[in-house]
Amino acid sequence: MNTQSKFHLMARAGYGARGIVFLMIAGLALFSGIAGGEADTESALETILQQPFGRIWIGLIGLGLAGFVVWRLAQALANADGHDENAKGYVIRGAMFGSAITYAGLAMTALTLALAYGSNSGSGGEAGLAAWIMSQPFGRYLAGLTGLGFVAGGVVTSIKGLRRGFGKYLDLDANSNSPAVLISIYGLVARGVVFAIVGGFFVYAAFTVNPEQAGGTAEALAWVRQLPFGSVVYGIVALGLGAFGLYNFVEARYRRINAPEAGDLRRQLPIGRAN
Repeated sequence: MNTQSKFHLMARAGYGARGIVFLMIAGLALFSGIAGGEADTESALETILQQPFGRIWIGLIGLGLAGFVVWRLAQALANADGHDENAKGYVIRGAMFGSAITYAGLAMTALTLALAYGSNSGSGGEAGLAAWIMSQPFGRYLAGLTGLGFVAGGVVTSIKGLRRGFGKYLDLDANSNSPAVLISIYGLVARGVVFAIVGGFFVYAAFTVNPEQAGGTAEALAWVRQLPFGSVVYGIVALGLGAFGLYNFVEARYRRINAPEAGDLRRQLPIGRAN
C-alpha cells in the first residue's frame, strides 16, 4: 500500500469513527431520560467502552479519529480541498484547523480510555474549551470571538446542507433525492443548529465573565428541550445528530480525498517558509 492509499484509508476511517461517535451521541440524547447520561462526546466514548470488547472498539475509534485529525490538518495547512486564496478560503481552512485541535483531544481521550479504564473528571469538548479560553489573558474577548465563530460555523453548516453544497466534495449526485443525500441535508442542518446554540453559550459566558455559562452539545440539547414544544424539537434535533453521524459514513464512502504532497505541506509551515 503506497503513501497515498494509506492517507485515503486514514481519512475515510476518520469519517467513520466520527460517524460512530455522533450516532452514540444521538442515542444518548434520545434515551437520556431513561439512562440518565449526558449526550456529549466523552459520554459517548465511555458508553462504547462499557460494551463487550469495549477497549478494542474505543481504541479503533481513537486511531480512526487520529486519522481524521491528519486529514483535517491536510485540509487546513496544505489546502487539500483546493479553496481559493482569499478571505473566505482562509476562514474555512482556519475552521478546519480548529476542528483538528478538537478531534485531537477527543482521539487522545479515546486512546487513554482504551489503555486504562477510567472516567475523565475534567470537562471535555466545547465546555472544556470555553473554560480554558476564559482562563487566558483577554479570555473574555477570546471566548466571545470563539462563540461568534461557532455561530457563524453553525449557519454555514446548515446552509451547506440546505443548498446541498456538500455535493462538490462527494462522488455523489447531490441534486438527487436519494436517501444518502436527504440524510446528509438533515444531519448538516441539525449539526449547524447545535453549533449555533453552543456559540450562543460561549457569547453568554463572555458577557457574564463566567465560564460555567458555556456549554457543549449536552447543554445545547438541554436548552432546546426547554423551548415551547421542546420535547418535539429536542427529538428532531437528536435524530438530526444521528443523521449527521450517518452523513459521516456517506463521506467515508464518497468523499474525494486529495492527498497533499509532502513539499506542499512543508511550504505551508513556518519552518518551511523560513528555508
